[in-house]
Amino acid sequence: MQGKQLRKLEAELWRAADQLRANSKLTASEYSMPVLGLIFLRHAYNRFQKVRDLVEKDLPVHKTRGKKPVTKSDFVSRNAMFLPAHAQFEYLVSLPENADIGEAINRAMKLIETEYENLTGVLPKNYTIFSKDLLRELLRIFNKEVLQKAEGDLFGKIYEYFLNKFAMTGAQEGGEFFTPMSLVQTIVNIIEPDHGKVFDPACGSAGMFVQTGYFIESEGLRPAEKVTFYGQEKAELNTKLAKMNLAVHGLEGNIQEGNTFYEDKHNMIHGADFVMANPPFNVDGVDKGKDSVKKDPRLILDGKVNLPKNDNANYLWIQYFYNYLKPTGRAGFVMASSASDAGHSEKEIRQRLVNTGAVDVMMAVGNNFFYTRSLPCTLWFFDRTKERDSKKKNLVLMLDARKIYRKVTSKINDFSPEQLQNLICVVNLYRGNTKKFKNTVKSYLDTSAALARETAEAAAALQKQLQKVIKTAGSFAKVYIKENNAAAVFAETLKIEEAAELYRQQDKLIDAISKKLQIAKAPADALEIIAQLCKALHKPQDKIIKQLLDAISTAQKEYQLAKNKEWKELNLKPELDRLKELQQELSGNPDEEEPGLLHDTEYFWKQAHWLNSRFPDGIYKDVEGLCKVVTRKEIETRDWSLSPGRYVGVDAAPDDDIDYEERLNEIHLELDALHEEAAALAKTISENYQELVV
Repeated sequence: MQGKQLRKLEAELWRAADQLRANSKLTASEYSMPVLGLIFLRHAYNRFQKVRDLVEKDLPVHKTRGKKPVTKSDFVSRNAMFLPAHAQFEYLVSLPENADIGEAINRAMKLIETEYENLTGVLPKNYTIFSKDLLRELLRIFNKEVLQKAEGDLFGKIYEYFLNKFAMTGAQEGGEFFTPMSLVQTIVNIIEPDHGKVFDPACGSAGMFVQTGYFIESEGLRPAEKVTFYGQEKAELNTKLAKMNLAVHGLEGNIQEGNTFYEDKHNMIHGADFVMANPPFNVDGVDKGKDSVKKDPRLILDGKVNLPKNDNANYLWIQYFYNYLKPTGRAGFVMASSASDAGHSEKEIRQRLVNTGAVDVMMAVGNNFFYTRSLPCTLWFFDRTKERDSKKKNLVLMLDARKIYRKVTSKINDFSPEQLQNLICVVNLYRGNTKKFKNTVKSYLDTSAALARETAEAAAALQKQLQKVIKTAGSFAKVYIKENNAAAVFAETLKIEEAAELYRQQDKLIDAISKKLQIAKAPADALEIIAQLCKALHKPQDKIIKQLLDAISTAQKEYQLAKNKEWKELNLKPELDRLKELQQELSGNPDEEEPGLLHDTEYFWKQAHWLNSRFPDGIYKDVEGLCKVVTRKEIETRDWSLSPGRYVGVDAAPDDDIDYEERLNEIHLELDALHEEAAALAKTISENYQELVV
């Protein structure tokens, strides 16, 4: 599902779910759980159906006893929840009109809790406070065909969307329970949590654990056999969300409720193989006078407790993460950008951390990656195995990714899957692993080559169809001039002189694809030519087709062609529909924000080019404006700063990778956001002024 379609679905689901609040006296935090509970049921049922179908295919059939029944263990082994009959979404949707829907949903939740002890007391069971009609309508909406067929990734995005919306409507304190998937995926893929204890002391909705599960599954392994999840959360509601999120993804974890500043529920000092977290930034009000804080072993560096003198908890978190790790552990976490350069006592702690040798990678991330705050952030990565490597312990990779992003909406950015892979490749090269780089580049080139072949076929089909339509309409127009002299303009327009040049460009592209890609499998030089031809063909092709369609549309209105027998006999509509279909296949569908073959062929070549142009030998090197490996001595001379921007410099070279048309669209989105903010500010000023006047 493409971006615009997904956003439409999300918005529709949100409007429906928001009826719970509008038709009750609940606050945002009170109605968030019932809504998420229904999404939980829908998601769990989708996974249940998928696994059930797979299991039933492989079940042995006995001559007399028939097919072996499906059991709970069949689902557990495939990371899915087993759902009793009365807890299945289809059962709830099919209940008769006179049924007590609220009670039925409550019972479904209780049945699931009975099956899964770790969910006891976690799932919402207050649905009877809502009207039957409202709940039935919500079940109907959450039973849409698009959701019935949805795979885990789509439901993950919808779940994420609802968590965001509840964060923005005040359902949670500062939206701290939610970390954008883009940043979670970055952390997971850089620290590679594939064994042992995985710990998140500020686990929110357990997004780090879910992505870890996907990461392990992508390696062909089962998360339950490789890792054990441990989480801690301050708020009761967030703890429940985390347990629900794990359960719906078929994962198990030990999630404890507790304030991490004052207690370590899991006694995880030097016990974690991996630590991942997005702690609340810049928290003040931590009671540093408590013995549990003043003597906290999680704050020991160089044999003593390091308590920051200011009222900011950032360096409490940073020290926790270091001290949770085993001597072989890795950590990745989100932190306010200001922490990288903080002075006074925080600088002293940062110096001690750098001197351990564990600081591995520092990645600067740009604005608008969070739904609840627009400021940039920094991803920190520790690797304690470096401490015992005499060479590596003195090195840190500084990676400035502030200019790398995809604009999702006027207010939200993220990393595209390819941008994320490219950043991971840079980190892997720094670590001496060239395999990831080679495989990624090869994947891009292979994908681009495969798309190029599809492009050639589609371009040839479009050319043939365009010629057919122009010839058919043109032949009619020549005859029709005899009846209606004004139609001469129509006939003249249909000559479309530019079409001949378009055909030449199409032939050139088809020829390049058919000949050059036969020389070798996805040769980079051939794909560069093809990518450039794709880019050059896009606009003139769309212009010609628009001109043709406009000419026919105008003629139908002005010359009353609908009444003309010969015109009707041409039955041109199916031919025009086919032309539009082929055009969308090549150029994409702007209404649905779906790119076409021309864009995709060029895009994947550009991704390979982005990597190859920066690392032409397939090994790590410093790249101005992007990355630099710095020594401990260099960090010391920069006052122990860990801000990547202070080291990597500015890339002054022109960027051939920029798509200026795409960037223009981004600028328009940014302007829209600024206009919205300006309007909101003007309204606030006006309201405040009115209050003063009164």
